Amino acid sequence: MPSSNKVRKVTSENYPTDAGREGELIFRLVYHQCGCKKPVERLWISSMEDSAIREGFQKLRPGTEYDALYEAALCRERADWIVGINATRLFSCLYGQTLNVGRVMTPTLAMVVMRDAAIRAFKPEPFYSAELKFRDFQAGGERMKEKAEAEKLVAECCQAGNAIVTKVEQKEKSEKTPALFDLTSLQREANRQLGFTAQQTLDYTQALYEKKLVTYPRTDSRYLTDDMAPLVPELVSVIQQSFQIQPDEPAPVNAAQVINSKKVTDHHAIIPTKTAAGYDISSLPSGEQAILTMLAVRLICAVGTPCRYAETIVEAECAGQKFRTKGKTVTDMGWRRYAGKSVEDAEKNAEEGDLPELSEGMTLELVGVDLKEGKTSPPKRFTEDLLLSAMESASSDEFPAGVERKGIGTPATRAAIIEKLVQKGFIERRGDKKTKYLCSTDKGNALVTVVPEQIQSPSMTADWEEKLLKIEHGEYDSDAFMGEISSMVSGLVKTYEAVKGADVLMQPERKVIGSCPACGSDVCETAKGWFCSDKGCKFALWKENRFFQTLGKQMTEELAKQLVNQGKARLTHCYSRKSGRYYDTTVHVETGEDGAAVFKLEFGGKK
Repeated sequence: MPSSNKVRKVTSENYPTDAGREGELIFRLVYHQCGCKKPVERLWISSMEDSAIREGFQKLRPGTEYDALYEAALCRERADWIVGINATRLFSCLYGQTLNVGRVMTPTLAMVVMRDAAIRAFKPEPFYSAELKFRDFQAGGERMKEKAEAEKLVAECCQAGNAIVTKVEQKEKSEKTPALFDLTSLQREANRQLGFTAQQTLDYTQALYEKKLVTYPRTDSRYLTDDMAPLVPELVSVIQQSFQIQPDEPAPVNAAQVINSKKVTDHHAIIPTKTAAGYDISSLPSGEQAILTMLAVRLICAVGTPCRYAETIVEAECAGQKFRTKGKTVTDMGWRRYAGKSVEDAEKNAEEGDLPELSEGMTLELVGVDLKEGKTSPPKRFTEDLLLSAMESASSDEFPAGVERKGIGTPATRAAIIEKLVQKGFIERRGDKKTKYLCSTDKGNALVTVVPEQIQSPSMTADWEEKLLKIEHGEYDSDAFMGEISSMVSGLVKTYEAVKGADVLMQPERKVIGSCPACGSDVCETAKGWFCSDKGCKFALWKENRFFQTLGKQMTEELAKQLVNQGKARLTHCYSRKSGRYYDTTVHVETGEDGAAVFKLEFGGKK
């Protein structure tokens, strides 16, 4: 521990907290709490590699450059607290149970609740179509609502026996390379491919970052900075060999595809470091191995060449109706070669693979005509992949083009928001190990039912996120922002009235053991005992009941039932502390004017 004299001689300090909004806030809070007045310099790095840290210390920046970042972080913290503490208390008091309400959490919950409601309300509608079968391929007709109409067309096509090719259109197309990962896109891909939750992916990536194997994880950028362009070819080469990604064929490197400083905010995209190339990957936990491999493969693919294919669209006429099919033939796998995708995978989105040589005017003999039946599909349930996408793009239509952040939450906070909703019992995960759906619970549905639109609206939350970003850039006044938050919360507390009938909706499922001896209402079990359901009645049988504890007894469900329904219960083997002897007795329960329980003993013979 340095002496106080040495501390006094320090002329400036530098701080290496997490290079982001929340890391800035942590340091500033400690700095101000300590009453420190000395100037500070900021270490800002995107990698934990030794070379990156050394370079960072050589390029320390004045702490004053990050004052706006601190203001944005402080506003975020205070806004979350003001909304959370007031709204949670308001709704909990109104509805008699703990209802956690949050600036970002509640709009996220509302999206899940509304999606589930849309699924429940969905009514599938049948549809029918005729499908022509030729020797080498099939062609489908338009959907029809009436089965009889489709059956008639099938019969007419069978009678015709052939079809005339009316259109053959061939196009050369390409599938561009995928972008590098930011945190949200990495979480989505890991959920789709590996079944990882958003929090698991963040935890694995953070662990890799701390081991110097990947760059900073909590980023919303999918590009690298201009000064990194010369480093990309070597990094791609060593990563390809180390991870054995088609190692016999050197991957092409089109670095310009991933370089764009204008699209990089605080940190560039997540990529493996050179340290990862020389690391014993097999020593990592399986989850970290999977994420690191995913990042390595994405780097190779992102700088590769497009996947090229020939698309053929064929239309034919039979019985006066048009039928259509599409073929897709991959001519150059491009980046998909390194993604571990086969030609069949690349062609799977087509209705057919290769089509035979066809030309307009050809007559094709039918080998069969099938009647196809189907039903319209409901909206898809949210997976973490789909919910993250919804959070990222929430209300994006309401923002002008060029706005940097459209959505609710940030890459760093979205995983925690989802986990909190699960932990609080508002949503739950259902499904198998790989594909789990996020479904709203009764508690979550009830909360969204009673919370006003202004609290559950993604639009308002996205607007707040946009203003926080402007504060970070020095383009919006922090005091004005906090004034808006305070005004909204104040208005909510003053004007909100409980939704009529919501007390029934909000009532948790409880076990009834009988009727209250004081007022006749239901007596229900809770975690702490058995209580009258009428809030104005004081009748209660506590599980930790001192009266029964003095008798050496515990209040049980059976005992509570006897007292409620019979007004008395027989107790055996009670212990007298005064005499040290055991005895049997009958306990009677009576009620006072306010309904409170009063116990009396009727003694039997002592043993």
